[in-house]
Amino acid sequence: MTNTAHIRDEFLLDRDMVFLNHGSYGACPRDVFARYQEWQLDLERQPVEFLGRRLEGLLADARAALGAYVNADPNDLVFVQNATAGVNLAAWALALPPGAEVLSTNLEYGALDLAWQHVCSHAPARYVRMSVTIPFDDPVEEIWAGVTDRTRAIFLSHVTSETAVRLPIEELCSRARERGIATVVDGAHVPGHIPLDLRALDVDYYAGNCHKWLCAPKGAGFLYVRRELQDAIAPLVIGWGYEDGGTFLSRHEKQGTRDPAAFLTVPYAIEWLEAHDWDAMRARCRELAARTPERVGLDALGEPGLQMMTMRLPDGAPPSLEQRLYDEYRIEIPVFDGMIRVSYQGYNDESDLDAFASALSELLTRAEA
Repeated sequence: MTNTAHIRDEFLLDRDMVFLNHGSYGACPRDVFARYQEWQLDLERQPVEFLGRRLEGLLADARAALGAYVNADPNDLVFVQNATAGVNLAAWALALPPGAEVLSTNLEYGALDLAWQHVCSHAPARYVRMSVTIPFDDPVEEIWAGVTDRTRAIFLSHVTSETAVRLPIEELCSRARERGIATVVDGAHVPGHIPLDLRALDVDYYAGNCHKWLCAPKGAGFLYVRRELQDAIAPLVIGWGYEDGGTFLSRHEKQGTRDPAAFLTVPYAIEWLEAHDWDAMRARCRELAARTPERVGLDALGEPGLQMMTMRLPDGAPPSLEQRLYDEYRIEIPVFDGMIRVSYQGYNDESDLDAFASALSELLTRAEA
């Protein structure tokens, strides 16, 4: 297995920083970033050749690699800027009738709560957020209890952002399919983090990020849409893709002049992870995350199994904890609503956990005093 010191050198992160926040924006290895820049240079050398003659085939190749990785027909995938953009597209495509309900949870990403509230206000429809007990009691039944005759869609995170737990979307998607309820899944934290099999999942819409755990450049996300629903989903920009009616792919790929380099780099990011034995790296990071709560003396919200772990802070934790960890100890880690979330990637090791544990103990002790 490639050692951690070597992997740390492969990333562009500042060496004087303990980076425990891969989950927010990801981090791109220098070789992957160099490939991204090569695509940009290729575009600038021959813009007309690249965008006018080659791009359609290049995007098809990139979708083929991504489709193989997530087990989906590449013709059912389109590249989008990020998972938030993908969920927005799905939300508008539902064309909610007045009085409809969209069922969700209290654990979803805040930006997408805002998106659903906005979309529902136009019907008007109702956005229903069911409370889920953490640690889990019976999340399937807690969520499903919100289903009514007016429920038209269920929106869920595959892995939640702030609380870092994996929701049981497989069973919920199956139940929704039986009831004729549309399913929209936010998979922002999934590709490159945990296995994803879109054929087995049998979901209607699935939005994922490639720039987080897959370590592709920023601006690389995707949206999967079930084949029979593709005609109804419009892109964010109406342009040449609609010529002669267009297709699902043309409508989403031909949106005026934009930089496709991040999309085209996704296959190389997949190859890079495979070449660096990333299955072993993921296992090591999961083990590190599992040991973190006991090491820092905090209660975990979720169960082991992810490279992220969210923990409850004590009541006396200073409100400026995140900023002080960064300013005084150069530790980058998010703090929100009485919780702190650590997320590990291949460049992290035991020394990062030790630094975090020591700094947190000092700050909490000072706050208590």
